[in-house]
Amino acid sequence: MTRFPILSAKEVIRVLKSIGFEDAPKRGKGSHIAMVKRKPGKVRLVIIPNKKTIPRGTMRSILDQAGLTREEFLTLLN
Repeated sequence: MTRFPILSAKEVIRVLKSIGFEDAPKRGKGSHIAMVKRKPGKVRLVIIPNKKTIPRGTMRSILDQAGLTREEFLTLLN
């Protein structure tokens, strides 16, 4: 298994928007961006630090919040 790439907040946001997440402006505070995806009976909220590089551990947490596997995210990234 290869290492997960170091990504910026802009790259993560681009991928999340491509699968239906949208900005949640009232939720993000300070140096973090909040994105939300609503489905009937389910709401997913993802908090992303607005940084040039997001640490790998933080990326794992973002993927958990978004309900994505590592492989799904990498496929969407490419």
